[in-house]
Amino acid sequence: MKSMEKIVSLCKRRGFLFQSSEIYGGVQGFWDYGPLGVELKRNLKDAWWSDMIRGHNNLLVPEGAPSSYEMVGLDCTIIMHPQVWKNSGHYDLFHDHMVDCRESKKRYRFDQVRGRWCQRGETKVFVSTLAEAEHEADEVRRRAMKFFKLRAKNADELTVGDESLTLDRLDDTKSVLAPDAKSLDTLTDPREFNLMFKTTLGALGGEDDVTFLRPETAQGIFVNFKNVLDSSRVKVPFGIGQVGKSFRNEITPRNFTFRSREFEQMEIEFFCPPDQSQQWYRYWRDRRLAWYTELGLSSESLIMREHHTEELAHYSVGTADIEYAFPFLPPGEYGELEGIAHRGDFDLRSHMEGKLDPNSPEGQPMQVELNEHGKPKYRGSGKDLSYRDEVTNEKFVPHVIEPSAGADRGALAFLCEAYTEDQAPDDKGNMQTRTVMKLHPRLAPLKAAVFPLVKKDGMPEIAKEIYGNLKQHFNVFYDDKGAVGRRYRRQDEAGTPYCITVDGDSVSEGTVTIRDRDSLEQTRVKIDDVVSEITQRMS
Repeated sequence: MKSMEKIVSLCKRRGFLFQSSEIYGGVQGFWDYGPLGVELKRNLKDAWWSDMIRGHNNLLVPEGAPSSYEMVGLDCTIIMHPQVWKNSGHYDLFHDHMVDCRESKKRYRFDQVRGRWCQRGETKVFVSTLAEAEHEADEVRRRAMKFFKLRAKNADELTVGDESLTLDRLDDTKSVLAPDAKSLDTLTDPREFNLMFKTTLGALGGEDDVTFLRPETAQGIFVNFKNVLDSSRVKVPFGIGQVGKSFRNEITPRNFTFRSREFEQMEIEFFCPPDQSQQWYRYWRDRRLAWYTELGLSSESLIMREHHTEELAHYSVGTADIEYAFPFLPPGEYGELEGIAHRGDFDLRSHMEGKLDPNSPEGQPMQVELNEHGKPKYRGSGKDLSYRDEVTNEKFVPHVIEPSAGADRGALAFLCEAYTEDQAPDDKGNMQTRTVMKLHPRLAPLKAAVFPLVKKDGMPEIAKEIYGNLKQHFNVFYDDKGAVGRRYRRQDEAGTPYCITVDGDSVSEGTVTIRDRDSLEQTRVKIDDVVSEITQRMS
């Protein structure tokens, strides 16, 4: 199993990721992308935009699609009208539950407090921990031994339950030992915590000026639905894509960049006729899963998990998550990489009519939520967001399929997948363990590195000319410091697919060596053919 500690160490050492504001002690839940990291993330977003939006050919019917369709893009603002978040449901429903510990004065997200029942004699205690699942049992046993004041020689007096329980299944909270507490019954009752970041518009800063940083990019697409229809002449079915920052005030961000307070999304809102929506839902599920494997994620590390009925949002017709086996999870467990949701007509109808009441009786149509005076609590825009088919003259509110991917989680998954330790010869031909990031060439931050074997005999001049020619087409690196084997190792850790070495034969015969990162195969290529050779290999 891959070591998350080694991956995190490499990310900092090679400039993929840094803790935000690190020289001041860091800010939890925020991360800065270094020179290599920013290129990786940009390449990931560019690949998504090229494959999903810009490179889409609406004149060809994609395999598996019910009909042809068009794709366009948007770039919406981070701050929107507050009414957007009231009608979308975020103002009332977008929350987690948190608990506080009266002893340690620490705050936890309720569902992340794990634990097990521990018993000594007649005393039974639920010992909780924030440790990852793979370390949960060991950490619970350690804390229980300390709580019961047991020495190692008396360990057999302690019984630790096999089943891992969550706090919401406990009947007697007085028997809980909080994660950082030494005594029992220190946790408060769970309470709701809205995840949106508040801010103010204008100089007065009063209650009427309160607004929010967007917790998702989707709503900007929904409120611009009619603008896109009127300005770009697209026809349903069609999709709108957007890449942008979102913000969620997570109670306990964790697992490196997997759960952050500032993150970037790559989202599509695909609008289709209601009677075709199930077909489009299946189409986008299959297409998005295939995209990850095409870029290098192992199919053995990916699953498509359909949500159970009790997991679905009140508006959702169906949701499936593409999940990846991140190294920080125990074997057999997966973390969400992307969600594909069948949202029905909830979003367009909410912004048109007002927020719908999620508590409508089962089997009854959703109603606009009313205030104490019998008037709409959250009024919609009043704009007609329905669509009229020019051919059939049918008027309907389109259904929406939403493939929503995280750029940060995607980058993390590709980093984890790429991390490899294998054997390779050093400068003297001895086999040594090397660390290599086997990133897909489309995602690799650097596409090639150019080395003069030595800094004399005309080699640097040739190397710099090759570097300059490649630089016009790709992001490449020039390195003339240290033994060539060490330079190879540095580029292996950066994920660079190809290294080009200028040696004595380059001066006399006009050829260079191209080394493949993964196979370690070295081939001689004419200097004049280097650009075309790398271009061909990249494609």
